[in-house]
Amino acid sequence: MIFIGAGALLWRAVDFTTAAGHPVDLVVVPAGQEPAAGQRQIPLLATADVNAAADRLRTASTDGIVFSLNNTTVLREPVLDKGFRIYNIHNGLLPRHRGLPEAAIVYAILNGDNTYGATLHEIDAGIDTGAVLDVERFPITATDGFQDIMMQGLRSCALLFERNLEPIAAGRATPQPQSTEGAGYYGRNALRALRELTGHPDFARATALGVFAPVYPELSGAIRDSQLGSATFADSP
Repeated sequence: MIFIGAGALLWRAVDFTTAAGHPVDLVVVPAGQEPAAGQRQIPLLATADVNAAADRLRTASTDGIVFSLNNTTVLREPVLDKGFRIYNIHNGLLPRHRGLPEAAIVYAILNGDNTYGATLHEIDAGIDTGAVLDVERFPITATDGFQDIMMQGLRSCALLFERNLEPIAAGRATPQPQSTEGAGYYGRNALRALRELTGHPDFARATALGVFAPVYPELSGAIRDSQLGSATFADSP
């Protein structure tokens, strides 16, 4: 199995896989993140462009399975055309919360969603549009802020991986096409649009990033710009 991504979610999955007795053929991380592997004795590739390393992935693979976990790089044709079975675990319910998970969580609160979760799906040529294998849901309460939902979302991602590793390894997974009903997409345009929503009654709750503020600098910057813009408008004669 090949793993592409970064952070604790990725390494938890790698450790779970090795403990379950499955081979880890290669772990691909962003350039500069080699130290995160610690003392693990696994093949490691650090690169700024995983798509350019498609041939390396094909050579390394022993079972044709690729997992994308906390991976911010969109996988393109060089990787998609190698015949892999590629799976992503998305922090959000698909198709409602497509795009950047951090943006989707902000808008889930602003939109009044009462449910969030994580989705295990196949990767295809679209963005978060592949067939779904499994979903983990949890309620959003009136007191849950960004940090609460992100933390529960990450736990749901880990649970999905651990619950589905064996079925995927054994070829027993049964992906189902995504519904198009209620689809939403939250990308960088959604971050820029936050400046128009500072008056929303749940804006503070939706943008209280807590420990995740340094993790998502683009979102933090968009929130800061929105608040500064709102203050400037309020101070104008």
